[in-house]
Amino acid sequence: MVKVTLMKRFLHYSLQLKNIAFSLLLLAGAIALYLLANLYPLHWDATRNASNSLTSSSIDILKQLPGKLNITMYANSKDAELGDIELFVRDFIGLYQRYKTDITLTFVDPVKDAEAMRKAQIRANREMIVEYAGRTEHLTLLNEQSLTSALLRLAHTKNQKLMYVDGHGERKLDGPANHDLGDFGKKLRQNGFQIASLNLALAQDVPGNGSVLVITQPQIRLLPGEVDKILRYVDNGGNLLWLLDAEPLHGLERLAAKLGILLTPGIVTDPDAQKMNAPDYWTLGASYPPHPITANFNLITAFPYARALGREDSSGQADNEDSDTGKKWQRSTLVEAASNGWVSRASIPRKSRFDKNRDIPGPFSLAIALERSIEAHQQRIVVVGSGAFLANAYVGNGGNLDLGINMVNWLTHEEHLITAQPRATLDNTITLSKNQLSVISIGFVIVLPLLLAVTGAALWWRRRS
Repeated sequence: MVKVTLMKRFLHYSLQLKNIAFSLLLLAGAIALYLLANLYPLHWDATRNASNSLTSSSIDILKQLPGKLNITMYANSKDAELGDIELFVRDFIGLYQRYKTDITLTFVDPVKDAEAMRKAQIRANREMIVEYAGRTEHLTLLNEQSLTSALLRLAHTKNQKLMYVDGHGERKLDGPANHDLGDFGKKLRQNGFQIASLNLALAQDVPGNGSVLVITQPQIRLLPGEVDKILRYVDNGGNLLWLLDAEPLHGLERLAAKLGILLTPGIVTDPDAQKMNAPDYWTLGASYPPHPITANFNLITAFPYARALGREDSSGQADNEDSDTGKKWQRSTLVEAASNGWVSRASIPRKSRFDKNRDIPGPFSLAIALERSIEAHQQRIVVVGSGAFLANAYVGNGGNLDLGINMVNWLTHEEHLITAQPRATLDNTITLSKNQLSVISIGFVIVLPLLLAVTGAALWWRRRS
């Protein structure tokens, strides 16, 4: 009897020890998983708009911001539209804090602290101030596109000024017409660039405080003196963005000769674009040779009325050498297109066929970059064979805007900011008319319950019978 009792106690204690050991192991495993989760956090966003994660462009921009970033939110703690505004903002800024841990977030109630609101020049509730390296940005919209754009502006190391030649019917960087570049200019201003027009007939010379000179297609001939000012600007090491159209150069032939660019008459025909139901006058860019402008760039671009950019090789002159300064250019192709296409001399190609006796076969360079060292300065020039590629009517196609911004960032020696531009999220809002809402309401409130009741009654009657 004593042996049986001892055996029972032994089994009882053994079972308790096993339970305690299992509990300790389970607790240790949970603690280990917790520590591993803190050291190596993993996130999976299953939402359609990826609203719980950042785009790669936002992450890249955060990497360009060494040092502390301060964000101050001026908002009431309770909001009629968003509810707990602090929780909403903390969750949103937390997406950025995953990749940049030294982001500090502060809340100020404009009702309780009106003096702080006045000093910060806050004009509305739910306004945010982003501060970095002594510079600030005010935001009234709270979404990834607006905040990342503000961070991109703050990432610029200095104020950059872009001047565009005006006075000859050129495309304007602040113009609203379809042929103007207003949307492109607006994006440049959002990214921290300053935009100004330049009338060469009035200016003594191209100002030296500009970072880039933008030339688009003139509609009337430039005076020889105006062209002289542009050539002096290039000789002195000025950076240039030249957007060409398949039209007469109106006095800029001397600039093309200086840069060693051979402009083939006619418009590029791209059968591959036509196979994708693109307009007949479009050429699609999908091949981007290695260059800082096109690094990791894999978006299709559209070039309406494209003009091929060839290389001019003159006898007695080194390849890509400026005949006036004797400085060699390093030439790179940025966009190569129309591998199965050709240059047609028709004004607008209309599903034409290749004529080996008249047309020039592809592929063609649609955009090129020139770079050289001059007076301890790296001079940079980009020439694009389609002025319409950044026009308001076409800039939203594919990666046109991204490529244009990349070009400007490279021209202003801000290539560390070259990245895909922040994009707006998809709209998931469903808008229903009153009739549609009535049909849905009647269906769920009346029709569906009646259907269930009839089905139940039929089953009951069958079982009873």
